[in-house]
Amino acid sequence: MKRVHVAAAVIRGAEGRVLIAKRPEAVHQGGLWEFPGGKVEFGETVRDALVRELREELAIEVSAARRLIQIRHDYPDKHVLLDVWEVTRFEGEPQGAEGQPLAWVAPDELPGYAFPAANQPIITAARLPDRYLITPDDVFPDALLAGVDRALEQGITLIQLRAPALSAADYRELASEVLEHCAGRAKLLLKGPLDWCDDFSGAGWHLTARQLKALAGCEERFRPPGWLAASCHDAEELALADRLGVDFVTLSPVSLTLSHPEATPLGWSGAAQLLAGFNKPAYLLGGLTLADTEQAREAGAQGLAAIRGLWPG
Repeated sequence: MKRVHVAAAVIRGAEGRVLIAKRPEAVHQGGLWEFPGGKVEFGETVRDALVRELREELAIEVSAARRLIQIRHDYPDKHVLLDVWEVTRFEGEPQGAEGQPLAWVAPDELPGYAFPAANQPIITAARLPDRYLITPDDVFPDALLAGVDRALEQGITLIQLRAPALSAADYRELASEVLEHCAGRAKLLLKGPLDWCDDFSGAGWHLTARQLKALAGCEERFRPPGWLAASCHDAEELALADRLGVDFVTLSPVSLTLSHPEATPLGWSGAAQLLAGFNKPAYLLGGLTLADTEQAREAGAQGLAAIRGLWPG
């Protein structure tokens, strides 16, 4: 069955709200909500198709757009390739030019709307930022808390608390404090034994590659209250993460790093090849800085994860 190539848009409006449209009842997946867009015609680039479709569907002109995620999904009656772009600037006032209902929705409200199954990773990508801060392990707890506060002030909204040098008791105490500091400002993911998960209401969990492999084949899936992420380094681990149903992954190392000097870098092309068939948001990690954000997106990633590259000051 031929795969239908579709350009779709996560359109950002005031206060970061996202524009969604309701599909006509008579079409494939009719009556469900969707991210606006349409089929890429022969000879069109994806961006050109996106601009054309949004002009025809919503009567807007795209001023700025960037790649967000690419998804392959097989329905029983249709195979699709969704090329999803994030539209950050446009001209005009969106209107349902074809009579379709529209809604501006806060990103965290998107899971409450009924979308086609292929759209689920887009919902996740629309809710995630392009930066994932990982805390350094050579900072005392008081200094780490101060650094987290500075990062929050600088707009960081996704943080992993990594502090392998601390005892279990000290990590748990620090996790509770960081969770309080992040409340209402950022999503926090913790690391550690999986049976800690229920002790931290609202926190997400970042699985190590070892934990990811230990969970493989488990009938009872591990699911924290917040985001579920996993560290991946190769195609096998990406496949495990996909089967487990994680929300997103980190893929590393892209370049040589001080924290893991023994690891062989994937390089930009190697990372891009691994992400080409992966249908979930991924952050590239390893020797990267803010200046690499756009290249990470070009490689198919949500953005970048970093310790030194994102830690303030």
